[in-house]
Amino acid sequence: MTVKPTILVVDDMPDNIRIIHGVLADKFTVRAATSGQKALELALMEPLPDLILLDVMMPIMNGFEVCQQLKLDPNTSRIPIIFVTAKTEEWDEQTGLELGAVDYICKPISPAVLTVRVKNQLALANQARQLEDLVKLRTKELENTRHKIILKLGRAAEFRDNETGLHIVRIGHLSQMLAQHIGATDTWCEHILHASPMHDIGKIGIPDAILLKPGRLTDDERTIMQRHPILGAEILEDDDNAPLLVMAKEIALYHHEHWNGNGYPTGISGKDIPLSARIVAIVDVFDALTSTRPYKKPWPTQTALDYIADGAGKQFDPDLVTAFLACRDKVEQIKLQFWEPESPEQPMS
Repeated sequence: MTVKPTILVVDDMPDNIRIIHGVLADKFTVRAATSGQKALELALMEPLPDLILLDVMMPIMNGFEVCQQLKLDPNTSRIPIIFVTAKTEEWDEQTGLELGAVDYICKPISPAVLTVRVKNQLALANQARQLEDLVKLRTKELENTRHKIILKLGRAAEFRDNETGLHIVRIGHLSQMLAQHIGATDTWCEHILHASPMHDIGKIGIPDAILLKPGRLTDDERTIMQRHPILGAEILEDDDNAPLLVMAKEIALYHHEHWNGNGYPTGISGKDIPLSARIVAIVDVFDALTSTRPYKKPWPTQTALDYIADGAGKQFDPDLVTAFLACRDKVEQIKLQFWEPESPEQPMS
């Protein structure tokens, strides 16, 4: 069954409403309001009107004022408005169109002209919605592709360091969880979920002899290793300043900085370190401590949390440490959800 489009007719003269109703009622569902205030109320009623026919000369709130209010409300701003009015001056028509109306019809109306103009504007609005939906779909597809590429690049860096892909998956989800706990916006939390797996991408540029060395590094080797944040930032440099890549770059560059200024590569401290990097600094260390590596067994969760707590105000942002410790149950859930199936050890609590 085809649902008729809904037309809201706004006119303080009931006779005018009856005339328009008679013209349109066969093909459209017609609502009516005899005042500007009532029109604003009906415009928000579900289902929202597909189009509004709006008189200009009304008491208390004229049609121009109603149009302004409708365009300011995000719920109604995109509903096409046609002025239907006895005001025939060119200035009046110009004012109505500048306020956002899609058409301007002068009274007395021609039933045939009114019907055609209503149909045309509904068709244009429908085409605009379809185009917007298509753009949203394509944008979502591009975002999904970008996220997959970022994740795979992050995995490439981890594989060079004898770590598995699930490490960076856990880093993403732990970072997002902590960001949500401190009240970051949904968009920011989504960005850190996808940007944080790139934190060690700079290790791609570290020689194997240093990156995979089983023993302690010499001072010179350590200096080279500590260049990986700078290399990561260079890899992630983005001239277009895409928010996701901007965050990925700042995480890569600053996630080894310490709250007290004793980190690397720049030695910045406190809140000069970007929030995203301060978050990843905590979850990266925690996940490394509680994960199986060729050279170590996983630490028990409580031991790792104690280490994080001890680093508050020194290595880590103390407020973020408090927030992270308060999320233990969620931390455990993420560990279990993305644990390494091939690991001989199970997560130890």
